[in-house]
Amino acid sequence: MQRILVIDDDPTITAMLKRGLSYEGYVVDTAESGEQGLTIAREYSPDLIILDIMMPHIDGFEVLRRLRAVGSQPPVLLLTAKDAPADQVKGLQAGADDYVIKPFTFEVLAARVQALLRRQQPGTSTTLHFDDLTLDSVAHIVRRGQRTVSLTHLEFNLLHEFLKHPRQVLSKEILLDRVWDYDFGGNANIVEVYVKQLRQKLEEGGASRLIQTIRGVGYALREEE
Repeated sequence: MQRILVIDDDPTITAMLKRGLSYEGYVVDTAESGEQGLTIAREYSPDLIILDIMMPHIDGFEVLRRLRAVGSQPPVLLLTAKDAPADQVKGLQAGADDYVIKPFTFEVLAARVQALLRRQQPGTSTTLHFDDLTLDSVAHIVRRGQRTVSLTHLEFNLLHEFLKHPRQVLSKEILLDRVWDYDFGGNANIVEVYVKQLRQKLEEGGASRLIQTIRGVGYALREEE
């Protein structure tokens, strides 16, 4: 599971991002100041950092400078209330990888996060196929026939697990362990919820069901009988 660090002195924003990104399947740490953010970044080595510019004491530009000075290279997405081109250029020149202007919608920020993390993946394309379903794990694209299927980060990982094991029955316990990284003792109902959401998206437009329920056992990626 990929780890994201959110550094922002506005508790409303950190709470919203932690809730939304956790729902998408990321591990999320939060920091209320630049100093705290630097400490957490050193301790946990996040895969991506979301960084507010306007903070007291140590602002986002200084946090970014210190991160890059010690060789820390995770992608950094800046949050800024300044929409002047000069401010955006300053952030990119300081070592940021992208920026989002406040106020923003969570959907836009989540798409930027996915794009930045996708760039960190190895360049060798890995494409999985089953029936008319195709998943490109590098480009992070899913297609059903000619239709592109838009999935959340967790839905994508769940489908990827099914495609790696076609026709094999996967129990809820196995899926919790491999997709959510939970020891069993977590809430198995979350698997049912995500399988239902995934089916709805894959079956849009009347497409056949590919994820079958195996009563009392789990689920399997199989053609309908």
